[in-house]
Amino acid sequence: MSLQISAIKAFQDNYIWCLHNSSYCYVVDPGDAQPVIEFCQTHKLSLKGILITHHHWDHTNGLPELVATFGDITIFGPHNPKIDLINVRVGQGDNLNLPELDLDFTVMEVPGHTLDHIAYYGLGRLFCGDTLFSAGCGRLFEGQPAQMHDSLSQLAALPGDTLVYCTHEYTLANIKFALAVEPNNQALLEYHQWAQAQRATERATLPSSITKELAINPFLRCQLDSVKQALLDHRNTPFSTNEDTFAALRRWKDEF
Repeated sequence: MSLQISAIKAFQDNYIWCLHNSSYCYVVDPGDAQPVIEFCQTHKLSLKGILITHHHWDHTNGLPELVATFGDITIFGPHNPKIDLINVRVGQGDNLNLPELDLDFTVMEVPGHTLDHIAYYGLGRLFCGDTLFSAGCGRLFEGQPAQMHDSLSQLAALPGDTLVYCTHEYTLANIKFALAVEPNNQALLEYHQWAQAQRATERATLPSSITKELAINPFLRCQLDSVKQALLDHRNTPFSTNEDTFAALRRWKDEF
């Protein structure tokens, strides 16, 4: 039974990623239970577990109804006691096994968007919640810029063919900002055309890949002269470190 990964749409722009074979499934960040229940019913799947990346409501609010519907399921998540119903709490370097899918993940702590944020990496796939987006990154609601820069650096160091499954369809909006930073980035210009075509027919722009993001995502390119020069032109202030460049870039995006 081969592994499949399906995007279950929720709210305006969320994706609840469903990892499944022909019989069993696990879902990532179910902010809404109903679309998960409907997907399982349609595909005759038994929900065996849930992976949570952080505490925001649009990633966790479906938990009570899913537990009520499916009963005894394993819920992995960060060491944040405010997230009810997690029964396996995990942190940096922990390994977890999804036996029904014959799949293993390693946990990465990636604070910045929130302090409790974690990501799951395994089998060449990364489920990174709201830390890394295609052509962008999450807002800093709780963490500091240096934390987020370090978290993104961890993700950027993964193998280039790693598929990146983030949880929002923010790609076109992120590209608009990325083009303000690097208007002459040919890879970004080509990606923009592709993403526009995808969204014109309501197809997802995800998953991305680490190689793709290194080529087009300004938040992973803070060390490059093109990004530093764009910030200098925008702020009229030079930035000496990559962390300072990231912080200024994130502020620019917040105001964009």
